[in-house]
Amino acid sequence: MANKMERLCSGVDGMDTLIEGGYPYPSVMLVAGPAGTGKTTFTQQFLFNGADNGEIGLYFTTLSEPPQWVMHYMSGIKRLNRKHIGKNVKFCDIGQMLRTATPEELLAFIDEEIARTMAQRVVIDPITVVKDFLGNQYRPFLFDLVNHLKNWRAVTILTGEVDPNTAYPSEVAYAVDGVIMLTYEEVEGARRKYLEVLKMRGTNHRSGKLSFTITREDGFIVLGETF
Repeated sequence: MANKMERLCSGVDGMDTLIEGGYPYPSVMLVAGPAGTGKTTFTQQFLFNGADNGEIGLYFTTLSEPPQWVMHYMSGIKRLNRKHIGKNVKFCDIGQMLRTATPEELLAFIDEEIARTMAQRVVIDPITVVKDFLGNQYRPFLFDLVNHLKNWRAVTILTGEVDPNTAYPSEVAYAVDGVIMLTYEEVEGARRKYLEVLKMRGTNHRSGKLSFTITREDGFIVLGETF
């Protein structure tokens, strides 16, 4: 009988029931969607949930956005325990490094930070901005990055920023183990947000669009309605 796959919970209410209890561990996930769909909130809950359980989370930001600004906007979500910041949830800004580093230097730095922190949960937010700096080296870099990340005992979430008319960044999606798409659509004069699991290796995942909401109390919550 095959061994049951080890999993890490997502930290998002309603998510784990869609993917047989959590993300395959280890694995690399892509969470993609247009601006404003909640990608950063989704990934922060993943990191802070692990911290609540004594795990180490590592958040790489690629937009040169100071970590204190990320947490400033996340501070309204009560379930994110701020005592974990700098302890079990560590932030690393690689925005400035992107301007001068080679792909090999970036890979080495990310590897070194994961090794130094021994993180079980890693987020790179967003990965798509790297394309602006690496140009035609971007696709080979993604392939190498995903292979490097799979060597660690960790679940990594890469976020991908896309145009509202684009489903997901195809350069990233082909290499990762799972793809979660976040969208917003106009329904009866109101904008509604939806989550869909498009791909999850080794998992009998639920398909179809599910509505979600983001609240001050519980943050990102996947609802039960399928569309």
